[in-house]
Amino acid sequence: MKILGIPGSLRRASINRALLVSARALAPAGVELVIDDLRPIPMYDPDLDDPAALAPVEAFKQRIAEADALLIATPEYNYGIPGVLKNAIDWASRPAYRSVFAGKPCAIVSASPSLMGGVRAQGQLKQVLLGMAAEVFPHPEFAVTQAGHKLHDGELGDEPTREHLAALLVALRAWVQRRQAGPSQSEPGL
Repeated sequence: MKILGIPGSLRRASINRALLVSARALAPAGVELVIDDLRPIPMYDPDLDDPAALAPVEAFKQRIAEADALLIATPEYNYGIPGVLKNAIDWASRPAYRSVFAGKPCAIVSASPSLMGGVRAQGQLKQVLLGMAAEVFPHPEFAVTQAGHKLHDGELGDEPTREHLAALLVALRAWVQRRQAGPSQSEPGL
């Protein structure tokens, strides 16, 4: 199973990128987590028609299409989704309701130096994903609070948080596998 990790920050030392690096190291057997980079994607402009400028957008959309699921690690900026993440999502959301997000399993995680851990941004991101007909992982929020105390050398060093992240990845794998297998009588609506 291939999971595309999307960090919602451009910072090289992003704690949300570090969260994805840790997720890659903790991924269960049979799961390959590849971390994307939003830096090459231009600002959203529906009038932009330069093929060279749109090449990073098309490549991003292709990576989403090829993934079995997405793991989006979002920071929280001013109580919301970072502009760079929303920009990339806006590009990939076209055509509306038939984009690469339609039906795509997506999980959301966040890390923050605050006590809230980015949960407000998670709520906004969930609303955006559902509006594009993405399938959002029905799991409680995973938020690393006070991340500066839990990250060491660019990875999660806090053992309880590592265990929680590993358990989330196992649950995500199982959920995606059930979705790939099709609906069952024992799981109506999932």
